[in-house]
Amino acid sequence: MDFLRPASWEEALAAKAEHPTAVPIAGGTDVMVEINFDHRRPEYLMDLNRIGDLSEWEVGEDSVRLGASVPYTRIMEDLSAELPGLALASHTVASPQIRNRGGVGGNLGTASPAGDAHPALLAAGAEVEAESVRGRRLIPIDEFYKGVKRNALEPDELIRAVHVKKADGPQQFSKVGTRNAMVIAVCAFGLALHPETRTVRTGIGSAAPTPVRAKTAEEFLNAALEEGGFWDSGKIITPSVAKQFAELCSGACNPIDDVRGTANYRRHAVGVMARRTLTWTWESYRGARNATEGAA
Repeated sequence: MDFLRPASWEEALAAKAEHPTAVPIAGGTDVMVEINFDHRRPEYLMDLNRIGDLSEWEVGEDSVRLGASVPYTRIMEDLSAELPGLALASHTVASPQIRNRGGVGGNLGTASPAGDAHPALLAAGAEVEAESVRGRRLIPIDEFYKGVKRNALEPDELIRAVHVKKADGPQQFSKVGTRNAMVIAVCAFGLALHPETRTVRTGIGSAAPTPVRAKTAEEFLNAALEEGGFWDSGKIITPSVAKQFAELCSGACNPIDDVRGTANYRRHAVGVMARRTLTWTWESYRGARNATEGAA
C-alpha cells in the first residue's frame, strides 16, 4: 500500500487524477477499521490532514459551507443553532475521541446506510461539493447515494465540503442502538420542519440499502398540515395524522435481518421514531410561534 500526502488541495486533486483508486483518509474512523480487519486493502491511501481548509466552515446568509473534515465536536459546539439536526446526530457518533476526529465527509465517502450524518443531511436538504481537476460541482443529497456503500462521486473526484441550509425551523434526530455510545445504528431517523416553504423533510438510516427519505410520508404530512391550517394556527397535530405519518415512514423502509436487528423491528422502530420526532419538532414550532405572537 502506497501512502500519498498532498500538501494542498490542488496537489490532492492531481494525485486523485493520477491514482483514481486512491482512498482518501482524514479522520480515518471508517477506513482504518476496514483496513485493520483486512476487509479492505487499497493500493493507495491519500492523507488529507495537511489541507487546512477542509477543517473550516463558513456561515453564510442562508447556508453553512461545512468543510469535509470539520469534526463532529465542532458541529456540536459551534453550529448547533444553524444545523440543529446534524448537531444532534453528531452527539450520537461513537465516543468523544472519534467525534474529535471524524467528519461528515468521511460519512459521505463511505456511504454506509448506517452513517449517522445521513438522515440529518437528507432532512436538511444538503448538497455535496465534489471537485476534480476537471472542475467543481454540487450534488444534491437526494442524488448522492447510489447503492450499498456506493456514492455519486466520479473516480477522480474528492469531497471538499457540504452545503447545508441554515435551519428555518425545528429539527430532530433519533437513533436506535444497543447502547448510547460506540454503536452502529440499528436504525435512525431525521426530521426537519421548513416553515418558510411549509414543508417537512425526512431522512432514514440503516433501514434500506441506502439512506432514504420517506417521500410519501412527507407528501401526506405536507398536505395534512396545509389543508388543516396547522402552520397558521399552530394547533396540536392530531393523533390520526401522526399515526398515518409514522406508518408511511415505516413503509418507506426496505431493511434486512442482520446481527443488529430484524427487518420487522427496524420498520417498527422507524415508525416510533417518526411519530416521536414529529411530536417534538411540532411542539418546538408551536412554542416558538406562540412566543413570537406573545412578543408582538
